[in-house]
Amino acid sequence: MLDHIGLTVHDYERSKAFYLAALAPLGYELAMEMGDWAGFGWGGKPQLLIKGGSTTVPAVNIAFSAEDRETVQAFYQAALKAGAADSASEEGSAPSLRPEYHADYFSAYVRDPDGHRVEVVCHIPADAF
Repeated sequence: MLDHIGLTVHDYERSKAFYLAALAPLGYELAMEMGDWAGFGWGGKPQLLIKGGSTTVPAVNIAFSAEDRETVQAFYQAALKAGAADSASEEGSAPSLRPEYHADYFSAYVRDPDGHRVEVVCHIPADAF
């Protein structure tokens, strides 16, 4: 089980604002900030860390769990409003079922300001709500 992940970002302030807005529907908040490091999580425990610097590494894919499909939709709208790029050119990014992964895989994808693909996924069947 992962504890946290860290990303290097080109524009620290822009990325900090993006993640604060995009992850708010998941209950994430700024859990710590130290110089050009910011950590997002809850209860003072960061799960996603960003550090300002040169983004010489390839973009990565990060997926966050959501408790329900409405949260996936809320993330997608918040991320777009915060300046995310829709990654529809790759796999389709609007919230939808993706049965190629499994029957109840409901997710949305966006690109953050540095091109990292950020996904929020709910694995719970629709009839469970």
